[in-house]
Amino acid sequence: MDYVFPGVHRYNGDMSETYEIATHRLILPADANHFGTLYAGSLLKYGLEAAYAAATHGVGNEANLMLRRVLSVECRRAVPVGTLVEIKGAILQVRQCHIVVGVVGMPLAASDLPWMDGLFGFVQVDKKGLPAELPETIQTASKKVFWKPLLNRLAETKTRGATAEWIAAGTEQS
Repeated sequence: MDYVFPGVHRYNGDMSETYEIATHRLILPADANHFGTLYAGSLLKYGLEAAYAAATHGVGNEANLMLRRVLSVECRRAVPVGTLVEIKGAILQVRQCHIVVGVVGMPLAASDLPWMDGLFGFVQVDKKGLPAELPETIQTASKKVFWKPLLNRLAETKTRGATAEWIAAGTEQS
């Protein structure tokens, strides 16, 4: 079954407006590459941490999430050591077992473009590590203009999972 919940949903019987998260990072020398700017591995780590925080926050106490895939990451410019950055995250799409979280790394200077953005897919898993249904009460930021560039990119993404095919194929190697 593959259905999408657009917009806002019940959240444990009430409506919560805190469906976005924001984190801040000071770019330290340990985060830098040989040019003294943010290393790509650190960028991915910070993006993933923000995405996981947004996903867990959005799902709530029932969250048992596993990173399924990195759908997209764009890095637009170098970030020098000593820069304080903000990374915003929000759930953009919900399917039966899968959510997609958008993250945007913003410099703190007003009216400046994001230095990075990305789409991260998480799956809710059971105790065996297999996909499990998400609560039906998850809010998305799909109607906010801020997230429109990532929502457009997500709409162009044709990636679909193959978990059912792997389960059907079994674990025997021949």
